[in-house]
Amino acid sequence: MVFGMSRTLDIAPLRSLVAIADRGGFGRAASSLHLSQAAVSQHVRRLEASVGHALVTRAGRGSRFTVEGEQLLGHARRVLAAHDEALRCFGVGSDETLVVGSTEHAAAQLLPRFAAALGEALPHHGVQFRIDRGTALREGLAAGRVSLALLLGPTGDPRAIGVGDLELTWFAAAGWTLPAGPVPVVAFDAPCALRSRAIETLDGHGIPSVVGAEATNLAGVHAATAAGQGVALLATLGDTPAGLVPVEGLPRPRPMPLSIWAAADVPARVAGTACDALRPLLPGVPAAATHLSLAEGA
Repeated sequence: MVFGMSRTLDIAPLRSLVAIADRGGFGRAASSLHLSQAAVSQHVRRLEASVGHALVTRAGRGSRFTVEGEQLLGHARRVLAAHDEALRCFGVGSDETLVVGSTEHAAAQLLPRFAAALGEALPHHGVQFRIDRGTALREGLAAGRVSLALLLGPTGDPRAIGVGDLELTWFAAAGWTLPAGPVPVVAFDAPCALRSRAIETLDGHGIPSVVGAEATNLAGVHAATAAGQGVALLATLGDTPAGLVPVEGLPRPRPMPLSIWAAADVPARVAGTACDALRPLLPGVPAAATHLSLAEGA
Protein backbone atom coordinates (compact mmCIF):
# COMPACT_ATOMS: atom_id res chain seq x y z
CA MET A 1 0.00 0.00 0.00
CA VAL A 2 1.30 3.46 -0.91
CA PHE A 3 0.55 6.33 1.43
CA GLY A 4 0.41 9.99 0.38
CA MET A 5 2.88 12.50 1.72
CA SER A 6 2.04 13.68 5.22
CA ARG A 7 1.21 17.36 5.33
CA THR A 8 1.14 19.36 8.53
CA LEU A 9 0.69 22.99 9.53
CA ASP A 10 3.29 23.70 12.19
CA ILE A 11 2.81 26.40 14.82
CA ALA A 12 5.93 28.47 14.02
CA PRO A 13 5.09 28.99 10.31
CA LEU A 14 1.49 29.81 11.20
CA ARG A 15 2.71 32.42 13.69
CA SER A 16 4.90 33.95 10.98
CA LEU A 17 1.92 34.13 8.61
CA VAL A 18 -0.17 35.96 11.21
CA ALA A 19 2.72 38.31 12.00
CA ILE A 20 3.05 39.24 8.30
CA ALA A 21 -0.61 40.26 8.30
CA ASP A 22 -0.53 42.06 11.66
CA ARG A 23 2.81 43.83 11.23
CA GLY A 24 2.40 44.76 7.58
CA GLY A 25 5.13 42.78 5.81
CA PHE A 26 7.93 40.23 6.02
CA GLY A 27 10.55 42.57 7.50
CA ARG A 28 8.36 43.82 10.33
CA ALA A 29 7.07 40.32 11.00
CA ALA A 30 10.64 39.09 11.29
CA SER A 31 11.52 41.87 13.74
CA SER A 32 8.49 41.20 15.94
CA LEU A 33 9.25 37.46 16.08
CA HIS A 34 13.01 37.99 16.55
CA LEU A 35 13.68 35.99 13.37
CA SER A 36 15.54 36.75 10.17
CA GLN A 37 13.47 37.76 7.15
CA ALA A 38 14.78 34.67 5.38
CA ALA A 39 13.36 32.47 8.15
CA VAL A 40 9.93 34.09 7.82
CA SER A 41 10.03 33.61 4.04
CA GLN A 42 10.95 29.95 4.57
CA HIS A 43 7.99 29.54 6.91
CA VAL A 44 5.64 30.84 4.23
CA ARG A 45 7.14 28.48 1.65
CA ARG A 46 6.58 25.55 4.02
CA LEU A 47 2.94 26.51 4.44
CA GLU A 48 2.54 26.90 0.68
CA ALA A 49 4.02 23.43 0.17
CA SER A 50 1.62 21.99 2.74
CA VAL A 51 -1.58 23.50 1.27
CA GLY A 52 -0.50 23.49 -2.37
CA HIS A 53 -1.29 27.16 -3.02
CA ALA A 54 0.54 30.48 -3.09
CA LEU A 55 -0.33 32.41 0.06
CA VAL A 56 1.52 35.74 -0.14
CA THR A 57 2.61 37.54 -3.31
CA ARG A 58 4.79 40.59 -3.87
CA ALA A 59 2.97 43.84 -4.60
CA GLY A 60 5.47 46.55 -5.52
CA ARG A 61 7.68 47.07 -2.46
CA GLY A 62 5.16 45.32 -0.22
CA SER A 63 3.16 42.12 -0.23
CA ARG A 64 -0.46 40.99 -0.30
CA PHE A 65 -2.31 37.85 0.65
CA THR A 66 -3.90 35.68 -2.03
CA VAL A 67 -7.46 34.40 -1.59
CA GLU A 68 -6.04 31.14 -0.26
CA GLY A 69 -3.69 33.10 1.98
CA GLU A 70 -6.58 35.02 3.52
CA GLN A 71 -8.42 31.75 4.03
CA LEU A 72 -5.47 30.12 5.79
CA LEU A 73 -4.90 33.28 7.84
CA GLY A 74 -8.31 32.85 9.46
CA HIS A 75 -7.55 29.22 10.29
CA ALA A 76 -4.08 30.20 11.58
CA ARG A 77 -5.54 32.69 14.05
CA ARG A 78 -7.89 30.06 15.45
CA VAL A 79 -5.14 27.43 15.66
CA LEU A 80 -2.78 29.81 17.45
CA ALA A 81 -5.52 30.94 19.84
CA ALA A 82 -6.24 27.31 20.78
CA HIS A 83 -2.52 26.53 21.06
CA ASP A 84 -1.78 29.51 23.32
CA GLU A 85 -4.88 28.87 25.44
CA ALA A 86 -3.75 25.26 25.99
CA LEU A 87 -0.38 26.52 27.25
CA ARG A 88 -2.03 29.07 29.53
CA CYS A 89 -4.14 26.31 31.09
CA PHE A 90 -0.90 24.75 32.31
CA GLY A 91 0.61 28.06 33.36
CA VAL A 92 3.06 28.06 30.46
CA GLY A 93 1.67 31.02 28.50
CA SER A 94 4.25 32.75 26.29
CA ASP A 95 5.43 36.22 27.27
CA GLU A 96 4.00 39.13 25.35
CA THR A 97 6.32 41.35 23.36
CA LEU A 98 5.88 45.10 23.62
CA VAL A 99 6.98 47.05 20.57
CA VAL A 100 8.10 50.43 21.96
CA GLY A 101 8.46 53.14 19.33
CA SER A 102 10.35 56.37 19.81
CA THR A 103 11.40 59.38 17.82
CA GLU A 104 15.14 59.98 17.71
CA HIS A 105 14.73 63.07 19.90
CA ALA A 106 13.52 60.95 22.79
CA ALA A 107 15.60 57.87 21.99
CA ALA A 108 19.07 59.40 21.86
CA GLN A 109 19.44 59.80 25.63
CA LEU A 110 16.50 57.92 27.14
CA LEU A 111 16.33 54.49 25.55
CA PRO A 112 19.35 52.81 27.20
CA ARG A 113 18.09 53.69 30.68
CA PHE A 114 14.43 53.21 29.77
CA ALA A 115 15.11 49.73 28.38
CA ALA A 116 16.72 48.69 31.66
CA ALA A 117 13.94 50.23 33.77
CA LEU A 118 11.24 48.66 31.60
CA GLY A 119 12.87 45.25 31.87
CA GLU A 120 12.72 45.49 35.66
CA ALA A 121 9.18 46.88 35.75
CA LEU A 122 7.72 44.38 33.25
CA PRO A 123 9.84 41.25 33.62
CA HIS A 124 7.26 39.00 31.93
CA HIS A 125 7.16 41.04 28.72
CA GLY A 126 9.64 40.99 25.89
CA VAL A 127 10.56 44.48 24.66
CA GLN A 128 11.49 45.46 21.12
CA PHE A 129 12.33 49.07 20.22
CA ARG A 130 11.55 50.84 16.96
CA ILE A 131 13.00 54.26 16.05
CA ASP A 132 10.93 56.22 13.53
CA ARG A 133 9.31 59.55 12.73
CA GLY A 134 6.33 60.59 14.84
CA THR A 135 3.87 60.22 11.96
CA ALA A 136 5.02 56.67 11.25
CA LEU A 137 4.78 55.74 14.93
CA ARG A 138 1.20 57.01 15.15
CA GLU A 139 0.33 54.96 12.09
CA GLY A 140 2.01 51.96 13.72
CA LEU A 141 -0.10 52.44 16.85
CA ALA A 142 -3.30 52.52 14.80
CA ALA A 143 -2.29 49.43 12.81
CA GLY A 144 -1.18 47.43 15.85
CA ARG A 145 2.49 47.35 14.85
CA VAL A 146 3.54 49.51 17.82
CA SER A 147 2.41 48.95 21.42
CA LEU A 148 3.77 52.10 23.07
CA ALA A 149 5.34 55.21 21.57
CA LEU A 150 7.47 57.99 23.10
CA LEU A 151 6.51 61.22 21.35
CA LEU A 152 7.27 64.91 21.79
CA GLY A 153 4.90 67.84 21.61
CA PRO A 154 1.54 68.99 23.01
CA THR A 155 -1.64 67.00 22.41
CA GLY A 156 -5.11 66.48 23.80
CA ASP A 157 -5.31 62.91 22.53
CA PRO A 158 -6.63 60.49 25.21
CA ARG A 159 -4.06 57.87 24.15
CA ALA A 160 -1.24 60.13 25.39
CA ILE A 161 -0.02 59.83 28.98
CA GLY A 162 2.21 62.70 30.02
CA VAL A 163 5.47 61.76 31.69
CA GLY A 164 7.25 65.12 31.96
CA ASP A 165 9.02 67.90 30.08
CA LEU A 166 12.33 67.86 28.23
CA GLU A 167 14.51 70.97 28.42
CA LEU A 168 15.60 72.28 25.01
CA THR A 169 18.97 73.81 24.17
CA TRP A 170 20.35 75.65 21.15
CA PHE A 171 23.53 74.10 19.73
CA ALA A 172 25.99 75.13 17.02
CA ALA A 173 29.51 74.40 15.85
CA ALA A 174 32.38 75.77 17.94
CA GLY A 175 33.18 79.29 16.80
CA TRP A 176 29.83 79.79 15.06
CA THR A 177 28.47 83.31 15.47
CA LEU A 178 25.01 84.75 15.03
CA PRO A 179 24.66 86.35 11.58
CA ALA A 180 23.43 89.86 10.99
CA GLY A 181 20.45 88.56 9.00
CA PRO A 182 17.98 85.72 9.59
CA VAL A 183 19.17 82.94 11.92
CA PRO A 184 19.76 79.71 9.95
CA VAL A 185 18.11 76.74 11.67
CA VAL A 186 19.16 73.12 11.16
CA ALA A 187 16.13 70.88 11.58
CA PHE A 188 14.45 67.60 10.80
CA ASP A 189 12.22 67.49 7.75
CA ALA A 190 8.69 68.70 8.49
CA PRO A 191 6.56 67.79 10.31
CA CYS A 192 8.71 67.90 13.44
CA ALA A 193 7.84 69.18 16.93
CA LEU A 194 11.35 70.54 17.58
CA ARG A 195 11.51 72.23 14.20
CA SER A 196 8.22 74.01 14.93
CA ARG A 197 9.31 74.97 18.45
CA ALA A 198 12.61 76.43 17.16
CA ILE A 199 10.96 78.65 14.56
CA GLU A 200 8.12 79.65 16.89
CA THR A 201 10.60 80.60 19.63
CA LEU A 202 12.58 82.88 17.34
CA ASP A 203 9.46 84.38 15.74
CA GLY A 204 7.98 85.01 19.17
CA HIS A 205 10.97 87.22 20.01
CA GLY A 206 10.95 89.07 16.70
CA ILE A 207 14.02 87.23 15.39
CA PRO A 208 13.79 86.31 11.69
CA SER A 209 14.88 82.78 10.80
CA VAL A 210 15.41 80.56 7.80
CA VAL A 211 15.85 76.78 7.54
CA GLY A 212 19.53 76.53 6.67
CA ALA A 213 19.67 72.74 6.43
CA GLU A 214 17.26 69.81 6.75
CA ALA A 215 17.87 66.17 7.59
CA THR A 216 15.83 63.00 7.87
CA ASN A 217 17.61 61.76 11.00
CA LEU A 218 19.40 62.97 14.12
CA ALA A 219 22.85 62.13 12.79
CA GLY A 220 22.18 64.38 9.81
CA VAL A 221 21.07 67.25 12.06
CA HIS A 222 24.22 66.86 14.16
CA ALA A 223 26.46 66.70 11.07
CA ALA A 224 24.95 69.78 9.41
CA THR A 225 25.15 71.75 12.65
CA ALA A 226 28.77 70.70 13.26
CA ALA A 227 29.53 71.82 9.69
CA GLY A 228 28.41 75.36 10.57
CA GLN A 229 25.12 75.35 8.66
CA GLY A 230 23.19 76.93 11.52
CA VAL A 231 21.79 76.33 14.98
CA ALA A 232 19.82 73.27 16.07
CA LEU A 233 17.30 73.05 18.89
CA LEU A 234 17.80 69.70 20.65
CA ALA A 235 16.64 67.79 23.71
CA THR A 236 19.78 66.17 25.16
CA LEU A 237 19.03 65.80 28.90
CA GLY A 238 22.00 68.01 29.74
CA ASP A 239 24.53 66.28 27.48
CA THR A 240 26.40 68.12 24.72
CA PRO A 241 26.59 66.27 21.38
CA ALA A 242 30.08 65.68 20.03
CA GLY A 243 31.31 68.55 17.86
CA LEU A 244 28.69 71.01 19.13
CA VAL A 245 28.54 73.69 21.80
CA PRO A 246 25.57 75.43 23.48
CA VAL A 247 24.67 78.77 21.93
CA GLU A 248 24.29 81.92 24.00
CA GLY A 249 22.30 84.94 22.92
CA LEU A 250 19.17 83.20 21.63
CA PRO A 251 15.83 83.18 23.47
CA ARG A 252 15.27 80.25 25.79
CA PRO A 253 12.61 77.93 24.38
CA ARG A 254 9.81 76.44 26.45
CA PRO A 255 10.38 72.80 27.47
CA MET A 256 8.84 70.13 25.23
CA PRO A 257 6.27 67.76 26.75
CA LEU A 258 7.12 64.06 26.46
CA SER A 259 4.31 61.51 26.45
CA ILE A 260 3.79 57.80 26.06
CA TRP A 261 1.07 56.86 23.62
CA ALA A 262 -0.56 53.45 24.06
CA ALA A 263 -2.21 51.31 21.40
CA ALA A 264 -5.86 50.41 21.98
CA ASP A 265 -5.07 46.80 22.94
CA VAL A 266 -2.39 47.65 25.53
CA PRO A 267 -3.73 47.21 29.08
CA ALA A 268 -3.82 50.40 31.15
CA ARG A 269 -1.68 48.66 33.79
CA VAL A 270 1.11 48.05 31.27
CA ALA A 271 0.99 51.61 29.92
CA GLY A 272 0.99 53.03 33.44
CA THR A 273 3.92 50.85 34.49
CA ALA A 274 5.90 52.02 31.45
CA CYS A 275 5.21 55.65 32.38
CA ASP A 276 6.26 55.06 35.98
CA ALA A 277 9.51 53.50 34.71
CA LEU A 278 10.22 56.50 32.44
CA ARG A 279 9.38 59.42 34.75
CA PRO A 280 12.36 59.06 37.13
CA LEU A 281 14.72 59.25 34.14
CA LEU A 282 13.65 62.81 33.32
CA PRO A 283 15.40 65.68 35.13
CA GLY A 284 13.11 67.40 37.60
CA VAL A 285 10.37 64.78 37.44
CA PRO A 286 9.78 63.05 40.80
CA ALA A 287 9.54 59.27 40.82
CA ALA A 288 6.20 59.53 42.59
CA ALA A 289 4.58 61.59 39.82
CA THR A 290 0.84 61.01 39.56
CA HIS A 291 0.19 57.61 38.01
CA LEU A 292 -1.50 57.75 34.59
CA SER A 293 -2.01 61.53 34.64
CA LEU A 294 -3.13 62.78 31.25
CA ALA A 295 -0.94 65.41 29.62
CA GLU A 296 0.63 66.48 26.37
CA GLY A 297 2.22 64.18 23.77
CA ALA A 298 3.56 64.47 20.21
